[in-house]
Amino acid sequence: MLRIVVCVSGGGTNLQAIIDGIERGTITNAAIAAVISNNPGAYALERARNHGIEGVCISPREFECRERFNEAFLKKLDSYQADLVALAGFLVVLPEIMIKKYQNRIINIHPSLIPSFCGKGYYGLKVHEAALERGVKVTGATVHFVDEGTDTGPIILQQPVLVEQDDTPELLQRRVMEQAEWKILPQAIDLIANGKIQVENGKVLIQEQPME
Repeated sequence: MLRIVVCVSGGGTNLQAIIDGIERGTITNAAIAAVISNNPGAYALERARNHGIEGVCISPREFECRERFNEAFLKKLDSYQADLVALAGFLVVLPEIMIKKYQNRIINIHPSLIPSFCGKGYYGLKVHEAALERGVKVTGATVHFVDEGTDTGPIILQQPVLVEQDDTPELLQRRVMEQAEWKILPQAIDLIANGKIQVENGKVLIQEQPME
């Protein structure tokens, strides 16, 4: 059974997609061990409690420096014995020590088709604003493993979404969530939970049968 810790900063719609996937059986062989937020007001924590999942807040504001926060965050994460860490709208830069310790065990959902509109400064509505400014016709979402770069880790799944003529950033954001993010994040977790993902030479291989 894959033990997942989901890290969130806001409303937790992607967290809800994971919860729904587990409850409906579209994600198998997995369970959410805990939800960690850096924001005490995150509605995602309420979502967790509503489903009997432990939710905790570790805020950088509670520590005198970033190093102390990173230490506390990693200690709490380790306490859950996580097999997989899912970043679902987590607006915190992970410390390098955590990325190395959990190599190929941290995944992130990004609201564009990487390598487009990714990297520093591209998050949330900013991604969709940039896409509309450039006049792109197709956008989407990407699930990828997290490495030391920003949105540079091996890509697991991508889902395209058509941009409509009258889109606003808010409308586009909602459609990307509905048509892409809430689908491929649970799919990626199910693949990982069932041993169908392997990383070789910086690329993800997906197998129909579980790997030995």
